[in-house]
Amino acid sequence: MFVVATAGHVDHGKSTLVRALTGMEPDRWAEERRRGMTIDLGFAWTTLPSGGTVAFVDVPGHERFVPNMLAGVGPVPAALIVVAADEGWMPQSAEHLAALDALGVAYGLLAVTRADLADPGPATARARVEIAETSLGAVPAVAVSGLTGAGLPQLRAALDRLAAQLPAPVVDDPVRLWVDRSFTVRGSGTVVTGTLGAGRLRVGDELELAGADEPVRVRGLHSLGEARPEAAAVARVAVNLRGTPRDRLGRGDALLTPGRFHHTDLVDVRLAGDPAADLPATLTLHVGSAAVPVRVRPLGPDTVRLRLARPLPLLVGDRALLRDPGRHHVSGGVRVLDVAPPPLGRRGAAAARAQVLAELDGRPDLAGELRRRRLIRAGALIRMGVPVHAEPVAGDWLADPAHWRGLGEQLAEEVARHAREHPLEPGMPVDALRQRLALPDRVLVEALVRPPLRIHAGRVGAASANALPEPVALAVRRVRAEYGDRPFRAPEADRLVDLGLGPREIGAAVRAGALLRLADNVVLLPDALDDAVRVLAGLPQPFTLSAARQALDTTRRVAVPLLELLDRRGATRRLPDDARIVVT
Repeated sequence: MFVVATAGHVDHGKSTLVRALTGMEPDRWAEERRRGMTIDLGFAWTTLPSGGTVAFVDVPGHERFVPNMLAGVGPVPAALIVVAADEGWMPQSAEHLAALDALGVAYGLLAVTRADLADPGPATARARVEIAETSLGAVPAVAVSGLTGAGLPQLRAALDRLAAQLPAPVVDDPVRLWVDRSFTVRGSGTVVTGTLGAGRLRVGDELELAGADEPVRVRGLHSLGEARPEAAAVARVAVNLRGTPRDRLGRGDALLTPGRFHHTDLVDVRLAGDPAADLPATLTLHVGSAAVPVRVRPLGPDTVRLRLARPLPLLVGDRALLRDPGRHHVSGGVRVLDVAPPPLGRRGAAAARAQVLAELDGRPDLAGELRRRRLIRAGALIRMGVPVHAEPVAGDWLADPAHWRGLGEQLAEEVARHAREHPLEPGMPVDALRQRLALPDRVLVEALVRPPLRIHAGRVGAASANALPEPVALAVRRVRAEYGDRPFRAPEADRLVDLGLGPREIGAAVRAGALLRLADNVVLLPDALDDAVRVLAGLPQPFTLSAARQALDTTRRVAVPLLELLDRRGATRRLPDDARIVVT
């Protein structure tokens, strides 16, 4: 199937032509049939000579219903431009063509209707000139009469050729189904329709309703009037949603593959049309089937920032158009450059941003996004429409390579600075490093640590567990020299001071494993515990505190906390009579 939207001035025979081609009535409303004028979108389809199917989105031509027209054209890849032979090129012909051009529609046909009433030559020549200057370029033209049927076989053949030119749809892409109609079917519930431009829908799929927190589930699918288990792009589809109230969604909403789209109310875009400086402060943005008021802030000659009245699921590279509804004027097409732009709070930020945008072309670019954003989660880029094919640096974080190298160098500098300013601490806390480097996640700090640095006990410092500031290392060496042959004798408080071991120095030595703290101001060399167990195991079991003190050649000041530490570590066990045994 391929989908084509009609376009053209009111009363030029768009609906008549669709009716003649398909045998179906595209005007759904009784008022439309009574007035002979299309007011809202109509839908019909037919089989082409090749056996393929074409589905038509028939749009209104009156200037009052241009928003309805744009809702139908927005998601459709090709257009059938209709011009009446007896009236020729008209104002809505021009506005509809401007809309197609703004949306970047590149495939189409020209049908010159009412060829039974006037020579189609002049109208054809004028329309071709107008169309050739747009994104459609040179298009085939067919003169037809919906009343007599003249030219319909040629138009069918031309539609077949157009279908063969269209690029193959991407059925593996995420689904973004812009809703152009919603209604309730008795016994089935809420049904929405739209043009499936990419991806695949299946009965039972869980989707996300744009702007809502709750998932919705596909209860049933119809395409071309038939129930189907699945539908693949490009197709007109009707989706029956399970348990979703009718008032929850309508035209301009979208059904999405969960987690694959960024909902944004702020975008930077490139404008093709009126100069950015000439745009009014408020316009309407038309994208998909949505029409949303926006506030316009010019940045560069052809770049603007748009503040949307409500968030939309937009991607980098999306095409949309800006329209001034008061003047019935298409201000121009836009190409989305950034769906998560930075704030412009500082003086000169807008000018700097314009320079950045001048280098963007609206094509998703992983390397460029990383260069501009420096650090970003892979999922965030995917939701912006940027394919991710790089390995994360930590978790799901991606980084610009140059920025990541710079962060590694800065981390080493910060750790060295901290060591100079706090020589007795065993390293710089990870959270303090995260703040100094302005990183959003501590896993990034951990990933940046490289030898000779290491992480120990939540701090980043020298890789050697025994690394100590030289004054502390010297004091420990003096303790070892003085007490090495008396391992269970602890320096008195005044001797600790003489050795250069105050509370902070003792703490640093204990953290580095260079000293063993038994109690305040009671420290031994770190191998004292194992030596004590060997000595105590040689005593008759059980043994008393006094026997232990004598065997260890130490004082009660050391023996009591030493035995208590051995009890806690399970090397000894205290008995009810306060004697102890060595646990083997």
